[in-house]
Amino acid sequence: MFEVKNICMIYDMNTDVKTYALKGFDLSLPEKGLIGIIGPSGSGKSTLMYCLSTLKTPTEGSIVYNGKELTSIGNAQRESLRRREFGFIFQKHYLVPYMTAMDNCLVAAMKKDAEVQKKAESFFQDLGLSQKEWHKKPAKLSGGQCQRVAIARAMINDPKVIFADEPTASLDHENAFNVMKILKKYSRERLVLVVTHDRSILQDADRIIEMWDGEISK
Repeated sequence: MFEVKNICMIYDMNTDVKTYALKGFDLSLPEKGLIGIIGPSGSGKSTLMYCLSTLKTPTEGSIVYNGKELTSIGNAQRESLRRREFGFIFQKHYLVPYMTAMDNCLVAAMKKDAEVQKKAESFFQDLGLSQKEWHKKPAKLSGGQCQRVAIARAMINDPKVIFADEPTASLDHENAFNVMKILKKYSRERLVLVVTHDRSILQDADRIIEMWDGEISK
Protein backbone atom coordinates (compact mmCIF):
# COMPACT_ATOMS: atom_id res chain seq x y z
CA MET A 1 0.00 0.00 0.00
CA PHE A 2 2.81 2.44 0.91
CA GLU A 3 6.24 2.47 -0.71
CA VAL A 4 8.58 5.05 0.79
CA LYS A 5 11.97 5.81 -0.78
CA ASN A 6 14.72 7.95 0.75
CA ILE A 7 12.34 10.05 2.82
CA CYS A 8 13.88 13.14 4.44
CA MET A 9 12.34 15.93 6.46
CA ILE A 10 14.58 18.88 7.19
CA TYR A 11 13.52 21.82 9.33
CA ASP A 12 15.30 25.19 9.55
CA MET A 13 16.36 24.92 5.90
CA ASN A 14 17.45 28.55 5.76
CA THR A 15 19.75 28.38 8.76
CA ASP A 16 23.31 27.20 9.18
CA VAL A 17 22.23 24.42 11.55
CA LYS A 18 19.53 22.26 9.94
CA THR A 19 17.32 19.89 11.90
CA TYR A 20 16.77 16.47 10.37
CA ALA A 21 13.49 14.93 11.54
CA LEU A 22 13.79 12.10 8.99
CA LYS A 23 17.19 11.13 7.64
CA GLY A 24 16.56 9.27 4.41
CA PHE A 25 15.28 5.71 4.62
CA ASP A 26 13.06 3.29 2.71
CA LEU A 27 9.90 1.67 4.07
CA SER A 28 7.15 -0.60 2.74
CA LEU A 29 3.75 -0.95 4.44
CA PRO A 30 1.04 -3.52 3.59
CA GLU A 31 -2.66 -3.07 2.83
CA LYS A 32 -3.76 -4.34 6.23
CA GLY A 33 -2.45 -5.05 9.68
CA LEU A 34 -1.66 -3.27 12.94
CA ILE A 35 1.70 -1.54 12.64
CA GLY A 36 3.29 0.14 15.65
CA ILE A 37 5.78 2.98 15.25
CA ILE A 38 7.67 3.45 18.48
CA GLY A 39 10.48 5.64 19.70
CA PRO A 40 11.37 8.41 22.15
CA SER A 41 10.32 12.04 21.75
CA GLY A 42 12.10 13.61 18.81
CA SER A 43 12.76 10.30 17.06
CA GLY A 44 10.71 11.31 13.99
CA LYS A 45 7.83 8.89 14.45
CA SER A 46 5.07 11.52 14.33
CA THR A 47 6.74 13.31 11.43
CA LEU A 48 6.75 10.04 9.49
CA MET A 49 3.04 9.58 10.15
CA TYR A 50 2.26 13.14 9.07
CA CYS A 51 4.19 12.64 5.82
CA LEU A 52 2.45 9.36 5.04
CA SER A 53 -0.95 10.95 5.67
CA THR A 54 -0.17 14.04 3.48
CA LEU A 55 -0.44 16.42 6.45
CA LYS A 56 3.21 17.26 5.77
CA THR A 57 5.35 17.08 2.65
CA PRO A 58 8.85 15.63 3.06
CA THR A 59 11.80 17.73 1.99
CA GLU A 60 13.11 14.90 -0.17
CA GLY A 61 12.08 11.41 -1.19
CA SER A 62 9.06 9.60 -2.58
CA ILE A 63 5.85 8.31 -0.96
CA VAL A 64 3.72 6.11 -3.21
CA TYR A 65 0.26 5.11 -1.96
CA ASN A 66 -1.65 2.57 -4.08
CA GLY A 67 0.37 3.62 -7.10
CA LYS A 68 -0.08 7.36 -6.53
CA GLU A 69 2.89 9.63 -5.76
CA LEU A 70 1.69 11.64 -2.76
CA THR A 71 4.44 14.23 -2.75
CA SER A 72 3.34 15.64 -6.12
CA ILE A 73 -0.45 15.89 -5.75
CA GLY A 74 -2.19 19.21 -5.04
CA ASN A 75 -3.94 20.34 -1.89
CA ALA A 76 -7.43 19.52 -3.20
CA GLN A 77 -6.36 15.94 -3.99
CA ARG A 78 -4.76 15.62 -0.56
CA GLU A 79 -7.92 16.79 1.17
CA SER A 80 -10.08 14.40 -0.87
CA LEU A 81 -7.76 11.50 -0.10
CA ARG A 82 -7.76 12.25 3.63
CA ARG A 83 -11.54 12.52 3.71
CA ARG A 84 -12.29 9.41 1.66
CA GLU A 85 -9.54 6.95 2.56
CA PHE A 86 -7.80 8.07 5.76
CA GLY A 87 -8.93 8.26 9.37
CA PHE A 88 -7.11 10.21 12.09
CA ILE A 89 -6.76 9.86 15.85
CA PHE A 90 -4.59 12.44 17.59
CA GLN A 91 -3.47 12.92 21.19
CA LYS A 92 -5.98 15.78 21.45
CA HIS A 93 -9.51 14.80 20.51
CA TYR A 94 -10.43 17.96 18.53
CA LEU A 95 -14.16 17.55 19.15
CA VAL A 96 -16.50 20.41 18.20
CA PRO A 97 -17.45 21.93 21.58
CA TYR A 98 -21.08 22.83 20.74
CA MET A 99 -21.92 19.36 19.33
CA THR A 100 -22.94 16.26 21.26
CA ALA A 101 -20.70 13.19 21.27
CA MET A 102 -22.90 11.48 18.68
CA ASP A 103 -23.00 14.54 16.43
CA ASN A 104 -19.21 14.83 16.68
CA CYS A 105 -18.92 11.28 15.39
CA LEU A 106 -21.50 11.66 12.62
CA VAL A 107 -20.21 15.03 11.37
CA ALA A 108 -17.33 13.22 9.68
CA ALA A 109 -19.58 10.67 7.94
CA MET A 110 -19.70 10.72 4.15
CA LYS A 111 -23.28 9.48 4.26
CA LYS A 112 -26.06 10.52 6.64
CA ASP A 113 -28.47 7.63 7.03
CA ALA A 114 -29.81 5.11 9.54
CA GLU A 115 -27.04 2.62 8.74
CA VAL A 116 -24.34 5.11 9.66
CA GLN A 117 -26.22 6.01 12.84
CA LYS A 118 -26.29 2.34 13.84
CA LYS A 119 -22.59 2.00 13.07
CA ALA A 120 -21.79 4.98 15.33
CA GLU A 121 -23.91 3.51 18.12
CA SER A 122 -22.12 0.17 17.78
CA PHE A 123 -18.71 1.87 17.95
CA PHE A 124 -19.77 3.81 21.06
CA GLN A 125 -20.96 0.63 22.76
CA ASP A 126 -17.73 -1.20 21.90
CA LEU A 127 -15.74 1.73 23.27
CA GLY A 128 -17.63 1.74 26.56
CA LEU A 129 -19.65 4.92 26.09
CA SER A 130 -23.11 4.71 27.67
CA GLN A 131 -26.22 6.06 25.94
CA LYS A 132 -26.46 9.01 28.33
CA GLU A 133 -22.96 10.03 27.25
CA TRP A 134 -23.88 9.97 23.56
CA HIS A 135 -25.91 13.16 24.01
CA LYS A 136 -23.44 15.11 26.13
CA LYS A 137 -21.19 17.84 24.80
CA PRO A 138 -17.40 17.54 25.21
CA ALA A 139 -17.29 19.84 28.25
CA LYS A 140 -19.48 17.35 30.10
CA LEU A 141 -17.30 14.37 29.21
CA SER A 142 -13.94 13.28 30.61
CA GLY A 143 -10.82 13.52 28.51
CA GLY A 144 -10.84 9.76 28.05
CA GLN A 145 -14.48 9.75 26.93
CA CYS A 146 -13.77 12.51 24.42
CA GLN A 147 -10.86 10.51 23.03
CA ARG A 148 -13.10 7.48 22.56
CA VAL A 149 -15.57 9.63 20.62
CA ALA A 150 -12.67 10.75 18.41
CA ILE A 151 -11.72 7.11 17.80
CA ALA A 152 -15.27 6.26 16.70
CA ARG A 153 -15.22 9.32 14.41
CA ALA A 154 -11.99 8.08 12.80
CA MET A 155 -13.62 4.75 11.89
CA ILE A 156 -17.03 6.01 10.77
CA ASN A 157 -16.21 6.04 7.03
CA ASP A 158 -14.40 2.68 7.03
CA PRO A 159 -11.12 4.33 5.96
CA LYS A 160 -8.47 2.20 4.28
CA VAL A 161 -5.84 3.60 6.65
CA ILE A 162 -6.13 4.82 10.23
CA PHE A 163 -3.31 7.04 11.48
CA ALA A 164 -3.26 7.05 15.29
CA ASP A 165 -0.81 9.34 17.09
CA GLU A 166 -0.64 8.33 20.78
CA PRO A 167 -4.32 7.25 20.70
CA THR A 168 -4.34 5.90 24.26
CA ALA A 169 -2.39 8.69 25.99
CA SER A 170 -5.47 10.08 27.78
CA LEU A 171 -6.99 6.68 28.63
CA ASP A 172 -6.66 4.54 31.72
CA HIS A 173 -5.07 1.12 31.45
CA GLU A 174 -8.32 -0.82 30.92
CA ASN A 175 -9.72 1.53 28.27
CA ALA A 176 -6.36 1.75 26.52
CA PHE A 177 -6.25 -1.99 25.99
CA ASN A 178 -9.91 -2.05 24.94
CA VAL A 179 -9.20 0.59 22.28
CA MET A 180 -6.21 -1.37 21.02
CA LYS A 181 -8.39 -4.49 20.85
CA ILE A 182 -10.86 -2.58 18.64
CA LEU A 183 -8.08 -1.21 16.43
CA LYS A 184 -6.62 -4.72 16.13
CA LYS A 185 -9.99 -6.02 14.96
CA TYR A 186 -10.26 -3.17 12.46
CA SER A 187 -6.77 -3.95 11.15
CA ARG A 188 -7.82 -7.40 9.94
CA GLU A 189 -9.16 -5.72 6.80
CA ARG A 190 -7.47 -2.31 6.89
CA LEU A 191 -4.12 -0.74 7.74
CA VAL A 192 -3.77 0.80 11.21
CA LEU A 193 -0.63 2.77 12.07
CA VAL A 194 -0.15 3.52 15.76
CA VAL A 195 2.52 5.97 16.87
CA THR A 196 3.35 5.56 20.55
CA HIS A 197 6.08 5.56 23.17
CA ASP A 198 4.23 2.84 25.13
CA ARG A 199 5.37 -0.58 23.98
CA SER A 200 2.81 -2.36 26.17
CA ILE A 201 -0.13 -1.36 23.95
CA LEU A 202 1.55 -2.97 20.93
CA GLN A 203 1.52 -6.52 22.26
CA ASP A 204 -0.81 -7.62 19.42
CA ALA A 205 0.88 -5.60 16.67
CA ASP A 206 1.68 -7.39 13.43
CA ARG A 207 4.86 -5.36 13.12
CA ILE A 208 6.74 -2.83 15.22
CA ILE A 209 8.90 -0.17 13.57
CA GLU A 210 11.43 1.30 15.97
CA MET A 211 12.72 4.80 15.29
CA TRP A 212 15.69 6.63 16.73
CA ASP A 213 17.00 10.05 15.77
CA GLY A 214 15.13 10.22 12.47
CA GLU A 215 16.01 6.74 11.30
CA ILE A 216 14.56 3.25 11.50
CA SER A 217 16.50 1.10 13.92
CA LYS A 218 17.82 -2.07 12.31
